[in-house]
Amino acid sequence: MCGIIGIVGHSDVASALYDGLTVLQHRGQDAAGIATVDGSRVRLHKGNGLVSDVFEVAQMQMLTGHVGIGHCRYPTAGSAGSDEAQPFYVNSPYGIALAHNGNLINMDVLRREVFQQDRRHINTESDSEVLLNVFAHELREQGTLSPKAAIAAVAGVHRRCKGGYAIVGVVLGLGLVAFRDPHGIRPLVLGKRETAAGVEYAVASESVALDILGFARLRDVAPGEAVVITSRGELHAEVCAPPAVHTPCIFEYVYFARPDSMMDDISVHKARMRMGVKLGEKILHLRPDHDIDTVIPIPDTSRDAALEIANVLGVKYREGFIKNRYIGRTFIMPGQGERVKSVRRKLNPIPLEFKDRVVLLVDDSIVRGTTSQQIIQMARDAGARKVYLASAAPPVRFPNVYGIDMPAANELVAHGRTDDEVQALLGCDWLIYQDLSDLEDAVSGPKRKLTTFDSSCFDGKYVTGIEDGYFERLQQARNDESKLKRRAS
Repeated sequence: MCGIIGIVGHSDVASALYDGLTVLQHRGQDAAGIATVDGSRVRLHKGNGLVSDVFEVAQMQMLTGHVGIGHCRYPTAGSAGSDEAQPFYVNSPYGIALAHNGNLINMDVLRREVFQQDRRHINTESDSEVLLNVFAHELREQGTLSPKAAIAAVAGVHRRCKGGYAIVGVVLGLGLVAFRDPHGIRPLVLGKRETAAGVEYAVASESVALDILGFARLRDVAPGEAVVITSRGELHAEVCAPPAVHTPCIFEYVYFARPDSMMDDISVHKARMRMGVKLGEKILHLRPDHDIDTVIPIPDTSRDAALEIANVLGVKYREGFIKNRYIGRTFIMPGQGERVKSVRRKLNPIPLEFKDRVVLLVDDSIVRGTTSQQIIQMARDAGARKVYLASAAPPVRFPNVYGIDMPAANELVAHGRTDDEVQALLGCDWLIYQDLSDLEDAVSGPKRKLTTFDSSCFDGKYVTGIEDGYFERLQQARNDESKLKRRAS
């Protein structure tokens, strides 16, 4: 999972891109980059680390131009620890820089096509560079450079690429190009603001990036849509992929997105509140005479759900853990060793909220289970009489293949195990998961704006289909042992 942003303005956009990336930092902490268009040049700076680490005054002053894109990277498909920061750049045709959020699942086929048919060289293991070269080839095939040609090139990308992707790119002599996969798996939002100099446009992974920059959210980029904004500020948009079922990734609402974001016209905050209501009702149904004294969220993404669970159960909601704000999100840390070490550095319990109480800990989801084990033990060490654990999401039993670097299946704690077996492994006194139907209803909400989702990490149903042997290759790439070997080499 990554964060992307693109802006077409009337003055230099680098500082706005920087600010937008800082509020998208939760989507990726591995690397960051910005590319701007300054006349006939693409100015690019990128590097490993947080946005604030990568960009200093000298780099920002170099990034001149009123059209630009930014990216904060979260490593997928086993690429942790590499130097594949984005945006990527190719000089033919015209000069193109591109940033990508998502994952392509037909990489092997595409890589051969790009080399053998398109006669283009790929210099990294990144699927983003492959996608860039596919787009570049398709744009060259149009013969001329225009918004219509760029939209036709995006149509070619849709024909050839399978997976989940949201893209922002700049093309010299044209402007900004943004598009989203035909199923709308990965999010992309379009915004607009009025200035004294005229209208400016922005696209971003989440609406919060638009909010912070003063852009009004116009709408979500539609599945399969190409948006072209010329350097003069002219907006062109067209859906250029065959009709497909709109299936946004449900894990965005569970964990990745900020609660103050709107995605596919759904409030992430409201969706998480409804998750809590559904889970609270399930707890009451299973144990109407429960002995829970206190509901405690595992910060930060479970707070909305935990508060609603407490309301439904009629028990106290308490903050029981203090979070160190200077430690990154453990789920997206590159390597299990770092995740294990970081948990106790990240959270510290408040003993008064645990001593002699039956506590219900609430987390957004349980993936590997290592973090949950340690937090449950923290609660016991702080004096809890019993420790229950509620997950606002169903058991994660299958890999995510569309841009979330969930581990190989055999490293998922719920893969091949019953709920009781997971409960015993985690060491809690009771484990309760959200039902998938309730999760999907919670995200849909009463207005039912969306009724289908990519819930593949929960139910194993992959909307794009999966080629034979793909999961075996994915396991080889994603297991932690393989990642450590690649980083060492």
